[in-house]
Amino acid sequence: MSNAITVLEAMAKAGKPMRTGEIAEASGLEKKEVEKAMKELKAEAKIVSPKRCFWEPAK
Repeated sequence: MSNAITVLEAMAKAGKPMRTGEIAEASGLEKKEVEKAMKELKAEAKIVSPKRCFWEPAK
């Protein structure tokens, strides 16, 4: 499973906007890996930022 899918699942499971560090803890990935995965997800418009520094899956 790719890191992007792991990050997206961790965000969906939390059910609330999360910071990068929280996503790293929830997914069990390194923060750098989470940041790379989030960059991919942002480019694909699969995640959105409801407020600064917080991210959630796009609806």
